[in-house]
Amino acid sequence: MKVVLQRTRNASVTADGRLSGQIESGFVLLVGITHEDIEKDADWLADKIVNLRVFEDEEGKMNRSLLDEGKEILSVSQFTLYGDCRKGRRPNFMEAAKPSQAEKLYDYFNDELRRKGVHVETGVFGSMMDVQLVNDGPVTLIIESK
Repeated sequence: MKVVLQRTRNASVTADGRLSGQIESGFVLLVGITHEDIEKDADWLADKIVNLRVFEDEEGKMNRSLLDEGKEILSVSQFTLYGDCRKGRRPNFMEAAKPSQAEKLYDYFNDELRRKGVHVETGVFGSMMDVQLVNDGPVTLIIESK
């Protein structure tokens, strides 16, 4: 699994012109799943993300986690994270999981984040979506389970 994490002041996602998810402050996660990923990958990523210390403490040092701060997550599925652009002029998406496999693991991942006590909003899996956010920092990280 691959996640692009962006610290945000606020964010929303719409699908088919309808608001699907919205948060005030926390993380926007763009989530990519490959055909080799299993629940263990989702478990590891969920634990890493909620405990990652990327929020400032009283001294301005990145020392506090999403859980410490009581922040939220907007999670958006994005198979294009597994687009291989090394050859030709069109991305190859052979490494991305098939939609049926990816959706199950994406749902599991979001449920795991919720089990850890985080409020999670989502986009609509498999839909064309518009994501709006205000980057905070900006802080953007790429986290991979393998």
